[in-house]
Amino acid sequence: FHDWFVQFGPTRRKIDGAGDPVTIMGGLVTDAYRAQELADLFPSAFGEDGLPEAWNEGTLGDGFDIVMGQSPPGSTYNEAGDGLPFFQGRRDFGFRFPEERVYCSEPSRIANVDWTLVSVRAPVGDVNRATVRCCIGRGVAAVCDKRNLRSLTYYTLLALKPELARFDGDGTVFGSITQRQMKLLSVVYSPLSIAQEFNRIAAPLDELIRARTMEIQTLAATRDLLLPKLMSGEVCLRDAETVLAAAQ
Repeated sequence: FHDWFVQFGPTRRKIDGAGDPVTIMGGLVTDAYRAQELADLFPSAFGEDGLPEAWNEGTLGDGFDIVMGQSPPGSTYNEAGDGLPFFQGRRDFGFRFPEERVYCSEPSRIANVDWTLVSVRAPVGDVNRATVRCCIGRGVAAVCDKRNLRSLTYYTLLALKPELARFDGDGTVFGSITQRQMKLLSVVYSPLSIAQEFNRIAAPLDELIRARTMEIQTLAATRDLLLPKLMSGEVCLRDAETVLAAAQ
């Protein structure tokens, strides 16, 4: 993402005289035919605005839907799994996916699967990705590309983290960003064909990260269930499978 949409690497390498498509694409793919398909999408010159020709600068609100969270009544919260997972702020955020700790039986603002979640109250700018349909509180906003390019959305918001972080130091006692301010954040837009190709490449990698993360969580839960019982002698190793089956 940084090479294509921030540094404009393929266009710069064309200007510098690169002719080999693999080189133009920075070694992203090694198949010459596929590299040529991608390289042909990028212009060979910059416009007067400093962007690759046919690209343009706009705002986040131009191309992305933004849903600001709203906290439901406290009486609707629970830890029994009743309703949708409820994410109130960065406390729930993990490396890439939020942790399901609290649920809401009467959600008011909802983020769909794979929408990008952003912390909008101090500290502003942490970014996660929803693994399930979920309820979002006032410390979170949900964002998705209007063309439904969900991997592109995630990396766009990651690239905006420095801009988002500015709202923590704007002189207020408690840093925050409003929907209007989010919509006005500057974003560079490529032609649709390039955005789609990026999403096509990134989406399978994101799915692999998701699968591995779920495996790690399952292993951690298994460890937390069995280890105390094994250490105390409550169960023997040969009984561990039975204990796990009962817990599930």
